[in-house]
Amino acid sequence: MNTRWPHRGLYAITPDDNDTVRLVERARVVIESGATWLQYRNKHADARLRARQASALRELCAAAGVPLLINDDWRLAEEVGAAGAHLGEYDGDIEAARAALGDDALLGASCYDDIGRARCAVDAGASYVAFGAFFPSPTKPLARQADVALLQSAAPLGVPRVAIGGITPDNARGLIAAGADLVAVISGVFDAADPAAAVRAYLCAFAPLPNDPRNPQGKPSEETR
Repeated sequence: MNTRWPHRGLYAITPDDNDTVRLVERARVVIESGATWLQYRNKHADARLRARQASALRELCAAAGVPLLINDDWRLAEEVGAAGAHLGEYDGDIEAARAALGDDALLGASCYDDIGRARCAVDAGASYVAFGAFFPSPTKPLARQADVALLQSAAPLGVPRVAIGGITPDNARGLIAAGADLVAVISGVFDAADPAAAVRAYLCAFAPLPNDPRNPQGKPSEETR
């Protein structure tokens, strides 16, 4: 795992928004409120708009010291100089993406409900693995459902574990206790009446838990933004 970036906290994923100025301003609030990573995701934009938006978010993230990852498209990540990419089941080969982006890139893999897929992704060069949906998700209502035990099963892989799918500040703590290093959220932050307050609420879920082996003294983690 590239230790350049913190890998514990809120992994914010942008909503579909074709207004670039508005999207950047929405992302700015989320980043300034403490998001650890930002992923650019826009399923409805054409290639030209995606490139323009990704470049604008890259500048924002670079200024804030937050990594930008590109959803589904490692070639776009390479083009705009993003910190990395996140690949789903049909978004290309992890090994090819690693070879193109280099050893320092953050490269994630959607593993859904499949620990075997996670093992293969790490072997191919993934920096982290993502499981979910853990709860019903307004973004992907038909997503495969993952069991919380997957987070524990993935611990021996030695990479950060991301939980996604219907996560709220209330249910995030149980996933974190089970081993999630980051919780990935779209609507829970970007559709909130007060996105800044929503970010802070998610970060509160990372407050030290009793007998947490990752933080035995009960001190705030330096990796939690």
